[in-house]
Amino acid sequence: MWAPVIYEGSPTPVRAFLSIAPKTPISANMSCVSIVASYGGTLQQILFFCSIASMILGALAAMAQTEVKRPLAHSSIGHVGYIRTGFSCGTLEGIQSLLIGIFIYASMMIDAFAIVPALRQTRVKYIADLGALAKTNPISAMTFSITMFSYGGIPPLAGFCSKFYLFFVALGCGAYFLAPVRVVTSVIGRWAAGRLP
Repeated sequence: MWAPVIYEGSPTPVRAFLSIAPKTPISANMSCVSIVASYGGTLQQILFFCSIASMILGALAAMAQTEVKRPLAHSSIGHVGYIRTGFSCGTLEGIQSLLIGIFIYASMMIDAFAIVPALRQTRVKYIADLGALAKTNPISAMTFSITMFSYGGIPPLAGFCSKFYLFFVALGCGAYFLAPVRVVTSVIGRWAAGRLP
């Protein structure tokens, strides 16, 4: 619950660091655990439940936000659930999808937070204020739109490829309940991220 407050109140470098840095080593450590230790069905069910809870919380909380930075925080919570699917399966394909997902997520977040200082200079705070950005700074507006469409998982952008690969990994390891939840939360997250462009 602290993520939206930190995203809103901290400077851009701190925000970018906190959006990427904790997720990468945690995912790497969990990948090592998945490779070295074969865990049983109970731990896998706990990881699936945490993944589903994270996806639902991130998608539903991002819908109600009106400021520019807060949907990024809640979408970040949802993306942790998507990425967590990779090591929840405990397979080599799951680890590969996790690494691809982390790389694409980090690239999108670096791009998004590189544009945030330009938004601050043009006095953009709320989502409704983004309409004027295309007139004042069209290159930032176009870059931010492409990043948010990728963040939402619009094909053929990189975010879609990451979610698509993670979706089929979940089906491959027998997580049949997780796959429809991923589709529904992706559609909700697409709407929440699609408000920004």
